[in-house]
This record gives sequence, C-alpha cells and structure tokens, in this order.
Amino acid sequence: MTDILMPALSPTMEEGVLAKWHVKVGDTVKAGDVIAEIETDKATMEVEAVDEGEITDILVPEGSEGVKVNTPIARLKDEGGAAAPAPKADAPKAEAAKAEPVKAEAAPAKAEAPKSAPAPVSADGGRLFASPLARRLAAQAGVDLKSVKGTGPHGRIVKRDVEGAPKGGAKPAAGAAAAAGIASRPVQSLAQMGIPDGTYDLIPLDGMKKAIARRMVDSIQQVPHFPLFIDVEIDALLAARAKVNALLEKSGVKVSVNDFVIKAAAMALKAVPEANASYTPEGIAMHHNADVAMAVAIDGGLITPIIRKAELKSLSQIATESKDLAKRARDRKLKPEEFQGGTFSVSNLGMFGIKSFSSIINEPQGAIMSVGAGEQRPVVKNGQLAIATVMTVTMTCDHRVVDGATGARFLQAFKPLIEDPVTMLA
Repeated sequence: MTDILMPALSPTMEEGVLAKWHVKVGDTVKAGDVIAEIETDKATMEVEAVDEGEITDILVPEGSEGVKVNTPIARLKDEGGAAAPAPKADAPKAEAAKAEPVKAEAAPAKAEAPKSAPAPVSADGGRLFASPLARRLAAQAGVDLKSVKGTGPHGRIVKRDVEGAPKGGAKPAAGAAAAAGIASRPVQSLAQMGIPDGTYDLIPLDGMKKAIARRMVDSIQQVPHFPLFIDVEIDALLAARAKVNALLEKSGVKVSVNDFVIKAAAMALKAVPEANASYTPEGIAMHHNADVAMAVAIDGGLITPIIRKAELKSLSQIATESKDLAKRARDRKLKPEEFQGGTFSVSNLGMFGIKSFSSIINEPQGAIMSVGAGEQRPVVKNGQLAIATVMTVTMTCDHRVVDGATGARFLQAFKPLIEDPVTMLA
C-alpha cells in the first residue's frame, strides 16, 4: 500500500488546490499516467503517477483548497500488495467539491493506520522529492536519498532509482545543515499600529501572494543588493525594429523593444560571463548559457518565464517564444521548467511610463535588469544640444557574485548592442 501525497510542484509551493481527478477508485495506473490537476501558486499543472498499482481510496475531493504539500490525497495498492484502510483526517475545505472521498471499509480497532514517512531533506535543508515507495525501499536498504539522482517526473526519486543506487549511503557532510533564518520583528496588527478595525477591507492572500512575499523578503534580507544605472539611446533600435517588423509582417511575428533587450542582455552575458553566475555555499556557479527570465504580470502577482539559450536565438525566435510564454503565463498553463531556474532576469515597466526603478533579485540569479520607458530627452552631442530617445536601465546585482566592476563591464557590453542593434544581427 502506498499513499499518494500532494506533490510540491515548485520550490515555493506549500499548499495548492486539487482541481481535478483523472482517476477513480478501482482504476489501475502506471508510472507516467496523469492522475490529477493541481493549481499551485504559479500555474495549473498535471500530476503524473510515479508508482504502479490500483487506486483504492480518494482521500481528498477535487475542488479542495489549501491542501498542504505531502498530505495524503489518495491511496494506491502496490502490485502484489494489499490495501490498508485510509487514515482518518479532516479533508481540506472544498470550495465546490465535485466528488466525495471514498470511505474505506472499517478496520480492526487493534491496528493503527501506518503513518507516511516524512519527506527527506537535502544537505542544504531543501526538500528531496521522492515517492513514498522509494523512501520506504531506501530506508530498508540503507540508501541515502541525498546521493540518489531522481529520474521520475520533475526529478522525483522513484523505485528504480533506489534499486540502482549503492547501499549504505554516506552520512551527510558536517556543517551541511540548513542555514538559520534571519529573525524578524514581531508582527503587529493594523489596530496596534493605529489603523482601527472597520476602516478597511481585507483581501486574503492567495498562494501566489504568499510565495512572492516570502521569496522577496528572503532575497532582500539575505542577498547584498546594489544598483547600477545607465542611460541608452534607442532611436537606432526603434528604426531597426520598424524595419524588422516590416520584413516579418507576412509571418505574423512582431518584435518588441523588450525582445531586443533580452537578446542584447543574453549577448552581453556571454561577452562578460562573470555576470552570468549564481552564488552557492560551495562556490560561484558559472552558467554555460544565458537563460533570460522575463517578468510577466498576471492576476494576483508576477511570474518569470524563461527564454532558454537566448544568446543563440534570433529576434524573431525570441519574439515568438516570449509571446507564447506570456500568454500561457497569464492563463497559468506554464510547466515548472518554463519558469523555474534562469540565470538572469529582465523586468520592463516602460509600457507603464515608469522612467526608472530597481528590482529585487530573483534568487539564485546573480542580477536583474530593470528597464524604464524610452522618452525624448535633451542630450549633448559634440558640444551641441540635441534631442534623443533615451531609456534608463538599472542593473541590480548580488555583490557576492557580480561586484561593481563586473556589473559595469556588463553594462558596457550591453549599451552598444542596444544603441547599434545591427551588431546583434551580425
């Protein structure tokens, strides 16, 4: 018997909505079968089975909100195994339950339903994703799951990974415990801070808002940020964009200023590879490709889908991909690998008329670029006053990775690419 647990489908996920079941009691599933749809803080995703067997109990009805990660949501009878009674637990509150949980037959009072093994924790304190069967087999065989590479969906450790792993895994290295969090001040109510009850409407935080709040607080507290500012003239870029879009008109592709920025940032990252890096306790990770994340505003928050290997893609490819990613981001249809990771971010508020701003770094990236609006400003050229379309760009850097000189060299590489965009096409 195996409990099917509520999966953590993103690093920030603590709970989710069990939107839909694709299986029912009595169905036989195998690894890779889609069994449910889960709404996370970022997207709606399909959940695949990682073990084989027969569904004996549905413990959480579809439509249930606030289902905590690692909560049993269904029960699977292993091949050749016997099903056990479902543990008694309060089902998460359902907004509109479309299916009632199946009640298991009564079991003798003497036997207590076995408890699920706790999720293993990696050496750095992060969660290791492993199926219940894999955890049980690992415990029986003395396999250290921290040394096992998962081959299941999204890197999850499954039965075959444990069976192929060496027995008696090494103990965690000394000093590999999770770093202690920074203590925060006690939270006061609005009334305690002088805002009386009844003078405001309270909108509850959804999963996305909670995740954004937690990650941004962690980033601003733990990452030593500093900004670098630069002005770039974009008249040549706007002219080049008009010509490119005229050539692409028949294909239906339209290149934006942000597409040029993503391409230029990717090329600058390859020219200054020290800026395309991440801090880790073990050392500085120098990334092989410029995987540029672009900030997309969606209902209730922000998400950063990624243009992978942007330095190798043409402007039309970046335009097509960014449009598709942005649409699916707003529909919450992105896959985890499409918004997790990335080596650098671009956030553009120019379309809102914002002149300049500084963004908070999206860990584990070493820097983020904030792009303001292009506007006509007076400039001095060859001792003469002139008018140019100028855009302010701010690069926020993690000083552990990108120091002032490295950030300056990156912007030195970025500026001419934007001001003379033909160099991006060569």
